[in-house]
Amino acid sequence: MKKTFILLTFMSMVIFGSGNFIYGQDGATDDTAATTQTQPAATSEVDDIDPAAPALPEAPKLSGHQLIKKYFIDGGVTFMTPILVVLILGLGLVIERIITLNLSTVNTRKLLSGIESQLAAGNVEGAKELCKANRGPVSSIFYQGLSRVSEGLEIVEKSIVSFGSVQMGLLERGIVWLNLFIALAPMLGFLGTVIGMVEAFDAIAIAGDISPSLVAGGIKIALLTTCFGLIAAIILQLFYNYIVAKVDGLVHDMEDASISFIDLLVKYKVTK
Repeated sequence: MKKTFILLTFMSMVIFGSGNFIYGQDGATDDTAATTQTQPAATSEVDDIDPAAPALPEAPKLSGHQLIKKYFIDGGVTFMTPILVVLILGLGLVIERIITLNLSTVNTRKLLSGIESQLAAGNVEGAKELCKANRGPVSSIFYQGLSRVSEGLEIVEKSIVSFGSVQMGLLERGIVWLNLFIALAPMLGFLGTVIGMVEAFDAIAIAGDISPSLVAGGIKIALLTTCFGLIAAIILQLFYNYIVAKVDGLVHDMEDASISFIDLLVKYKVTK
């Protein structure tokens, strides 16, 4: 609580105290003002500027990636690099998961229709070959069930449930790491914020002054690291929600297709 009060007091002094500090310096020179009143007033710098002189060129405006690069350097490589590494690792995992989940998607109705045609003809091996020809967890579950039809319907159901759990685990693989990166990015940003504020107070202690120019660097690092950490977390969070929704859709498809598959086995009396 004491540290929080000191921090709030310091911020108030930085924002509102700079004007009083300058005013106090002006007041300290009132004693010598009388001796300088008889002297001619100094010519202002504005009067010395030649109107015919060319205007100074404006600073070039930075484009998107150049601005990001500038802010990255201003935030300090020590603090910004871990956030960048977390973002890169998270995006790499996101790309791998999206590709894997899209490859796992299959037209379940078409597959069930083909299996039904094979079972209606009494061709269990043909149904198994059809499952092998299709990718995805649904095809693997069907193949596992067809491989156990000679052992009875109860064994087929248990096999489908067990193998379905295995396929569900494969679909959710890596999501826990993505969740870790989402939590880690803002934490690293807040760590940079704390360290930046510590550097600002160290500058005050060394200089014995509270001039804003002394602490501007530390405060800028604090704000930039927090900003980049939150941006990284927001980007990964959006992809995380998409991946979770994709996994939930595939799991629901697996469960629904498994029920329909059992119904086909019962309908055509494939199992003993």
